[in-house]
Amino acid sequence: MTTRTAPHHARRPAPTLLRGVYLPRTADGAAFAMTTYGIPLLVLATTGSATLTGLAFALEWLPRLGAFTVAGTVVDRYGTALIFRTACVVRALVVLAAALLLTVLDAGEPAATVTVMALAAVTGVVTEFSYVAAETAGGEVSRTAGVRAHRVQSVLLGIDQTAMLAGPLVSGLLLEHGGPAVMLGTLAGFSLLAAALGARGWTAPLGAASAQGGLRTGWATLRSLPALAWLVGGLVVSNCAIALLQAAMPVIVVSELGHSSADAGLIWSAAALASLLAITAARRAIDRWGLWPVGAAAAAVAAGATLAVSQADTYRGYLLLIAVLMAGEGGLTVVLRTLRSHLIPPAVFGSTLSLTILLLLLPFPAAGLLVAAVPPAQLGHAVTAAAVLQALGLATAFTRLRTLPETPA
Repeated sequence: MTTRTAPHHARRPAPTLLRGVYLPRTADGAAFAMTTYGIPLLVLATTGSATLTGLAFALEWLPRLGAFTVAGTVVDRYGTALIFRTACVVRALVVLAAALLLTVLDAGEPAATVTVMALAAVTGVVTEFSYVAAETAGGEVSRTAGVRAHRVQSVLLGIDQTAMLAGPLVSGLLLEHGGPAVMLGTLAGFSLLAAALGARGWTAPLGAASAQGGLRTGWATLRSLPALAWLVGGLVVSNCAIALLQAAMPVIVVSELGHSSADAGLIWSAAALASLLAITAARRAIDRWGLWPVGAAAAAVAAGATLAVSQADTYRGYLLLIAVLMAGEGGLTVVLRTLRSHLIPPAVFGSTLSLTILLLLLPFPAAGLLVAAVPPAQLGHAVTAAAVLQALGLATAFTRLRTLPETPA
């Protein structure tokens, strides 16, 4: 990323941002949501195995961690537009190939199992490349917005949450009523649409930036920004609970509660709606009370809801409490993205962004492996332990943030 593009972005009218940034982000967000929530449902439908569903969740996230070790540097070197388009096209091709294979294979046979497991791993990698490119472009837009950065981040996060609102439910419905080929075809369509929309006006490649890129630069930058480091640390602990709930939900809803794949998707769609409303409220609340108080309130809501979820034993209970939990997470994400855009220097934004996302994603493959190893009847105890850790982690992080001078008001 370069600072010389900032004046150009600052003069760009809203319709150009809509066409050049927001629409590609919307299409890619839809593909991201269908990948994250739809593929575990596809694995459960194909294999009928709770263990393989948890393993697939881990396989979906482990390669993403590897992708983040290079994605930021690649984006800084080759530019956001090229990496975004390439990742979207590759994801579409992989998904279409899997759809064709699943039409000629019988569910439950080894070849079908290998296909869906490989699909989880490959789509996890390419999705994160498109995500880092889109986030880097969003960070540039936010920097040029100055004190209104939280408003820009609210729009971008609102796009993501709108996609998450529709993605899980649509994935479940398409899988239940149309089958794997229809669901995967729709996912491929969103990927191709994102690539076609183009991301015009995103940053050109830096070229020489790769010499300073990578995780080493990200670590050095994060260590020099204590406020960002404490917030990321607290959210890593919080994500242990979020990841466990995401990995376990198909098993809990379908296998334990006897509901359908569409019902499992509905939980996360309702959660996305609650998060979207919370994002809108957080934007106005930050204008009035400041960044730290809103973040602390959102942390309290998220931690309290997770503790309540750990005691839930009905579908309605999970639906309502996870919606409250993700509302709190929505507020926390606005705070994180705003702080990130304020504090990270433009020249190393891609590398530092990749590191922060890598840290935030570490709990997800671990959660998938835990779900694969723990009997379904014991998952409630694991969720309780994760909820306690989440409360302690967020309380520690926001207590420390209150005393740091670089934390924006």
